[in-house]
Amino acid sequence: LGSKAISFGACLTQMNFMIAFANTDSYILAVMAYDRAVAISCPLHYTTIISPRCCVLFVAGSWVIGIANSLPHTLFTANLSFCGNHEVANFYCDISSLLKLSCSDINLNVKMMYVGVGFFCAPLIGIIISYIQVFATVLRVPSTKGMLKAFSTCGSHLTVVSLYYGTVMGMYFRPLTSYSLKDGVITAMYTAVTPLLNPFIYSLRNRDMKAALRKLFSKNIS
Repeated sequence: LGSKAISFGACLTQMNFMIAFANTDSYILAVMAYDRAVAISCPLHYTTIISPRCCVLFVAGSWVIGIANSLPHTLFTANLSFCGNHEVANFYCDISSLLKLSCSDINLNVKMMYVGVGFFCAPLIGIIISYIQVFATVLRVPSTKGMLKAFSTCGSHLTVVSLYYGTVMGMYFRPLTSYSLKDGVITAMYTAVTPLLNPFIYSLRNRDMKAALRKLFSKNIS
């Protein structure tokens, strides 16, 4: 108890699951954006396009891509040699922290990492396209009430996407040599804080939740 040591095998397992879950989450966020685009742009055909079978395929596909993206990184990292300082510059076994500790040639691993980041960010293009379609449809809505309702439907998802991708890009879109123990704060944002905030953000659309928040704020003000 109290030991901060971790075996290399456990470290690789932790890294593998982290990459798999992060990638799966990014593709599920893209699926959710597509779902909103269909619901707003083609409401009469929604049940035909987003069928139960389609939902299963989307979720299964997200998991397959997430796992497929994590395996090469794990296998390439497993073949590296580590010498000297073994202190991981993070609160968990992150791929960038492990590559920084290695005394082997990591050029191929770094290239693989950037390819992996590309796969991770690919759903963001789908999210942007989906929301362009949503906004184009919403701007054609004649009633202000309908427009506000459509925007409120997308607001929670856009907040989650901004938090998630913003912190990940802040972590990985920079040179490997710049990583340090201070990056634990950024990592904590997308591994712990963002998932913790997700249920709260999505529940803000719930009427009961809104009523409870109004009561809470009115009590504090009075």
